[in-house]
Amino acid sequence: MADLIVRNARITTLDRDHPEATALAVANGVLVAVGDEPSVLKHATPGTRVIDADGRRLIPGLNDSHLHLIRGGLNYNLELRWDGVRSLADAMSLLKAQVARTPAPQWVRVVGGFTEHQFAERRLPTLDELNAAAPETPVFILHLYDRALLNRAALRAVGYTKDTPDPPGGRIERDRAGNPTGLLLASPNALILYATLAQGPKLPPEYQLNSTRHFMRELNRLGITSVIDAGGGFQNYPEDYEIIQRLHASGELTVRIAYNLFTQKKGGELADFDRWSKLLKPLQGDDLFRHNGAGEMLVFSAADFEDFREPRPELPPGMEGELESVVRLLAERRWPFRIHATYDESISRVLDVYAKVSRDVPFDGLHWFIDHAETISERNIDRIRALQGGIAIQHRMAYQGEYFAERYGSQALAHTPPIRRMLSAGIPVGAGTDATRVASYNPWVSLYWLVSGRTVGGLPMYGDDNRLEREEALRLWTHGSAWFSHEQDRKGLLKPGHFADFALLSSDFFSVEEAAIKDITSELTVLGGKVVHGSGEFGPLAPDLPGAMPDWSPVNRFGGYQGAPLSAARLAHASERRHVHAPGETCAAHRVTTRSRSSEHGGLFGFWGSLGCACHVF
Repeated sequence: MADLIVRNARITTLDRDHPEATALAVANGVLVAVGDEPSVLKHATPGTRVIDADGRRLIPGLNDSHLHLIRGGLNYNLELRWDGVRSLADAMSLLKAQVARTPAPQWVRVVGGFTEHQFAERRLPTLDELNAAAPETPVFILHLYDRALLNRAALRAVGYTKDTPDPPGGRIERDRAGNPTGLLLASPNALILYATLAQGPKLPPEYQLNSTRHFMRELNRLGITSVIDAGGGFQNYPEDYEIIQRLHASGELTVRIAYNLFTQKKGGELADFDRWSKLLKPLQGDDLFRHNGAGEMLVFSAADFEDFREPRPELPPGMEGELESVVRLLAERRWPFRIHATYDESISRVLDVYAKVSRDVPFDGLHWFIDHAETISERNIDRIRALQGGIAIQHRMAYQGEYFAERYGSQALAHTPPIRRMLSAGIPVGAGTDATRVASYNPWVSLYWLVSGRTVGGLPMYGDDNRLEREEALRLWTHGSAWFSHEQDRKGLLKPGHFADFALLSSDFFSVEEAAIKDITSELTVLGGKVVHGSGEFGPLAPDLPGAMPDWSPVNRFGGYQGAPLSAARLAHASERRHVHAPGETCAAHRVTTRSRSSEHGGLFGFWGSLGCACHVF
């Protein structure tokens, strides 16, 4: 019998045999009935929780096939998000308000998720504006993977001087005297951006736990119930996985995570995967946290870069031999794998290696795939199909379409990536974001991009031959992505036997104006039959979440994705001094009892006192 029933809903099941329903029932974490109310209510007992959806649209939980959740969670509480902010003036107002609250020696960081084209002003802040806004507090702003802006205080913090050499593939812009200006450029290698950001202060483990919980809750707020974590630069295994493993062990995960392992040392890739594949069996784990194979970095020599302001990089001649040794090892040990590849020229050479290895060690059942594939050709799509692979696409073009058009022209842009051609070929296609350092983690921006064919700046990119219908787009974000973690038989559809993962939406995805898709959120998100997020009338159903740590975290004031345009009142509210409850005091608004915090890290973070709640989140 049912633990939970949701009734009076407009349910999109994505089950082709039964595409619509008005109610569903959950027992032991899975769906036991999906259909009309009379038949579903037969599963009710006196102890069943029954939720009235009041006619709202209900969809399967969203599944991001390429997100950097584990790395992003460790830093989420430190970052001021400009995701969704519509004007530079508003973005700078948020930054100034955060500068006023950030204690030394901490930085104010804006790390990806936005593009200058989303601003009404169509530009980034100048270095003079950053220095005026923050004369003493270090400020680091990462714009896509093409540049970073540092104010003078940040330059001092990282120690860049006229004697600091440019790293390979990167450039430190300098004035006439040779002194760094604060502009760092990827040319085209983003390592200089990664490495500079990595010099900032980190959160202690207790705060990283809290930060990861807040990031997961933010994803839940947007309807996400599953992700495939693609690893990332400076994300070492097993050290940087300890926090997410602790949350899993304590039952605090609110997102299902399948994680890939990303090699970190050029020249040591084969040794990494040899060691890891002896530690982990293929797909080891459970339904909430499980290993998913290798990548998206398999060997450094095979990685191209997606900075469309720069010419396409040529992969080095020795790439094939290095990649073959790694892929052969993975195939022999039955580890699934994924690889970052932006350009068709890179994909051709990668597929040559795959075809060679597969003749000796068949890939059958491995679910290998290409990530990104913006300029993939029809020929290579067909080659992927022949080798039984898939393609994971992300909405990076929604943030970089203007740059691509400037370099390659609007005709090339029209099928970048050729999503419709991928689907017509019959290969698995899953959708994602590649957040948090390039595009935003907001899935609704991706769904807007798939449906409208426009950038977040409004540039039309695709015609009818490369845009998707809304149900097609939603399928890529649910059942389509499930193939990429070997879960297509139990995830992504609302049908009996599948996971009870679903979201009740703030607006009807199938009827709102295209532009409004970006601002959809979830009013109720359920994972395995348990409520993990609720807002409005469903707020009391959600579990409590302590305030973001540290107290001055941007999350406590601004939250994450900004959504609708910021009003003057909201900006003024953001600038208020935040009330922090005393230890043991209960906040009625958020049902949180604060507690005393250890002074162990007080010197590092420059604050003391109680752990406050998020009283001023808007």
